[in-house]
Amino acid sequence: MPSANSFSRFEDLDTKSSPLSASARDGIWLLDDDVSMLKALGRLMTSAGLIAEKFSDPLAFLARLKHARCRVAVLDVWMPVMNGLEVQASLRRDSPETRIIFMTGRDDPSVRQTALDGGAFAFLTKPFEDEVMVKVIHKALAG
Repeated sequence: MPSANSFSRFEDLDTKSSPLSASARDGIWLLDDDVSMLKALGRLMTSAGLIAEKFSDPLAFLARLKHARCRVAVLDVWMPVMNGLEVQASLRRDSPETRIIFMTGRDDPSVRQTALDGGAFAFLTKPFEDEVMVKVIHKALAG
């Protein structure tokens, strides 16, 4: 039977060389109050070989910034507690290097323009093609 020490060495090796741990360091965060959409986006990221942190609450999302780096944030626009534009304003202040990708089921041209003027990397209208989201995230990570 393997010792606890051999498991520890395996875990150390895994976190240093695993492609999944490299993806986790990409810092992709998903925020949507629609839990089914959040699950679908999480599955999409996994199928694309990416790992993303998922949040359904904007306040928890923003609180996480104190403990981790967010390189790419995928934000829903319309949420009850705090909308995506308010989250964007907080990210600009607290994590200016974060690339922001918006998604919405209601494409309001003035909201789209406000998001893009505020520095959004992309603005997608639901439903969008899975490949489009994955490409946009890869471009955001590369930039």
